[in-house]
Amino acid sequence: MMEILEQFLAKNGLVLAFLFMGVALFLANWFSKKVVFNKIPGVAIAIFAALVLAYFGGNKGVASYPAFTGLAILGGSMFRDFTIVSTAMGVHFSELRATGLAGVLSLLIGVTITFFIGGSIGYAMGYTDAVSFTTIGAGACTYIVGPITGAAIGASSELIAISIAAGVMKTVFVTIITPIVAKRMSLDNPTTAMIFGGMIGTTSGVAAGLAATDPKLVPYGAMTSTFYTGVGVLLCPSVFYLLVLAVLG
Repeated sequence: MMEILEQFLAKNGLVLAFLFMGVALFLANWFSKKVVFNKIPGVAIAIFAALVLAYFGGNKGVASYPAFTGLAILGGSMFRDFTIVSTAMGVHFSELRATGLAGVLSLLIGVTITFFIGGSIGYAMGYTDAVSFTTIGAGACTYIVGPITGAAIGASSELIAISIAAGVMKTVFVTIITPIVAKRMSLDNPTTAMIFGGMIGTTSGVAAGLAATDPKLVPYGAMTSTFYTGVGVLLCPSVFYLLVLAVLG
């Protein structure tokens, strides 16, 4: 019986991986809605749970177990690159231009400041080489930019995990703090929402924070925060990495 089950899992690993991810996201979103009342995005909860599970796995995380071998494929470079390409194909720069100069500047300033603050924190914690600085700094931008940048410049799995954790922490922080500081920031109109999304990034955190502030502002903040990820993916493993490499060697 066990041999039949192992053969079934081996032959249908990818299908089971999709099923596992679907169930995990469903539970995370349920937990977000029912337990923490949307204070923390379901995506952030799912990623945090995945990091915890990975800690108890082998050298491939939970994919080391026969029942979850398909996750190694689903989380591999092929699907990662496919996701990047498919996301880029859906971008319409006319939408970004509609935000005006303020939106463009907020993207560039937001990505740059976040990258170097995140990298500097990592540097202070002992990650002093260029690859570590860049990977952690990219993770501080978003938990998507971090692993993409780390994979592009040859970072270790440890560094990539740290970058994801940094991005998740940022998402949770933005979600919680946004409705608290919204009035002081005059975050009550589409223009400031777009600038806020461009400065902060992390689409899930911005969307959740604005939803708790004023649901009507969510589309505007989400628009520029979505482009934030794209700008981060372009700049972090190329221009920023070369700058850091020139300084740190």
